[in-house]
Amino acid sequence: MIRKRSLGALCGLTLMLTAPSAWAETIRVTIEKLVFSPAEISAAVGDVIEWDNRDVMAHTATAKGDFDIVIPPKKIATLTVTKAGTFDYICRFHPNMKARLKVQ
Repeated sequence: MIRKRSLGALCGLTLMLTAPSAWAETIRVTIEKLVFSPAEISAAVGDVIEWDNRDVMAHTATAKGDFDIVIPPKKIATLTVTKAGTFDYICRFHPNMKARLKVQ
């Protein structure tokens, strides 16, 4: 009986350590008419950023040296945040498109 309880506790602990955080949020950024909206977002490590490209052309969310997400036209692309910091990002194809991600 003790052995079964120990195994169950070990499995539960393993699941807790490997499962995604119950506190993680999904934060949506809409891209429409060559604009990221909202242009500034705050997130926590583990959150998911979702870019919803409503334009008829491809865009990127590119933070030099940190991430480069390609967002096809009329599609959604995601990024799971892995580190804290402030990340200014642009679209590589349309550099006038600018936004900021603040991660705690």
